[in-house]
Amino acid sequence: MSGDKTQKKSSVCGREPSGNKNAGGSSKAGAGYERVKAITEQLENGIRDLFESEQYKKWLTVMGRFHDYSLNNTILICSQRPDATLVAGYHDWQKKFGRNVVKGARAIKILAPAPYKRKVEADKVDPITRKTVLDADGNPEKEIRVIMQPAFRVINVFDYQDTEGKPLPSVGVDELTGEVKEYEQFFQALKESCPVPIGFEQISGGAKGYFHLMENRIALQEGMSQIQTVKTLIHEMAHQKCHSIHQGKEGEEDMRLSRNSKEVEAESVAYTICQHYGIDTSDYSFAYIAGYSRNKELPELKASLGRIRDAASEMIHIIDCHLQEIHQKQAVEEPEDRMMDPYSKSNPIRALEDQLEQNDNSFDGILNNLPRPSVLEELRNQQKNQQPERKRETSGPDFHEQEERSLG
Repeated sequence: MSGDKTQKKSSVCGREPSGNKNAGGSSKAGAGYERVKAITEQLENGIRDLFESEQYKKWLTVMGRFHDYSLNNTILICSQRPDATLVAGYHDWQKKFGRNVVKGARAIKILAPAPYKRKVEADKVDPITRKTVLDADGNPEKEIRVIMQPAFRVINVFDYQDTEGKPLPSVGVDELTGEVKEYEQFFQALKESCPVPIGFEQISGGAKGYFHLMENRIALQEGMSQIQTVKTLIHEMAHQKCHSIHQGKEGEEDMRLSRNSKEVEAESVAYTICQHYGIDTSDYSFAYIAGYSRNKELPELKASLGRIRDAASEMIHIIDCHLQEIHQKQAVEEPEDRMMDPYSKSNPIRALEDQLEQNDNSFDGILNNLPRPSVLEELRNQQKNQQPERKRETSGPDFHEQEERSLG
């Protein structure tokens, strides 16, 4: 994680109005929103370039065979298989994609239109005047009409992860690789910014994560790179923020969006936030967004640009607040860490015992270095014996007498 950081306005990590609503606010908020806007413009240009590639044209040909499911069916699919990616019927997988459903795969139940013809009696209408035809008595004439009666039936579809065979064409990279600077702190800030639980699990197939609409939680694939983990988490956080069914009227309005629009919004928010923190996901995000766009005019992206920018700006502000709190907490803890060994840090009682033991050792050292009484006494005796000799030396005694005493 690197790059520019917007300055925080307070230590309270709450929701901040987006930049276009801050005309009367601080210039810092406006600058932050303008940076988000510039990143989304860069995103739009990058996806347009991708649309011109030959690999994308091949991919688009195949993806065009998949059905775009209604809101009700999208909810049914997510409730039964939250990590679903691409779904199709049993025979469609064989005929259109050259793949077979694996034995034992669990089907996803959805609704398919099944209208039928029905005869009804209705008033006769003049084809020219479009008025009801009356009989001699002035009563409407009747006729039998055949109408199509709306109805639905349950059908089975299967996710791509439950099939095998001819690989589907792809654009971009299948997974991002690389590390994120200060990954632990950044991931912790994301967790604290997310209002729903986040967990890691082994997700079958190729899904990297999902936001469970019904259980209101986020799941991430275990063992991914740091960059992919961060990008996927922000993508699912964007789904939770923009498309959750637990947001009242605002959530109901968001649920009317097509699946394509939701995926474009979530990945665009993820790209924008990652780019803000210096994490480049363009190799993955451009292809992902292009895959959910109908054409190179990017109608889904353009229609959602305002929502994408608002969501990204608000999420960046909250993440920045939590990052600041984490860094402040670390700055307080680091001096204490340097004074305590790892074992003592985890055990305050042991730390106190170690300190007392160190003080005892220091006191013992002082006592051990004091001169022993026997040595002091010996020095005093030597001084007493030497004093007369020194007097005789200075008064000029007999030399031989002095020499004998010194030898004796």
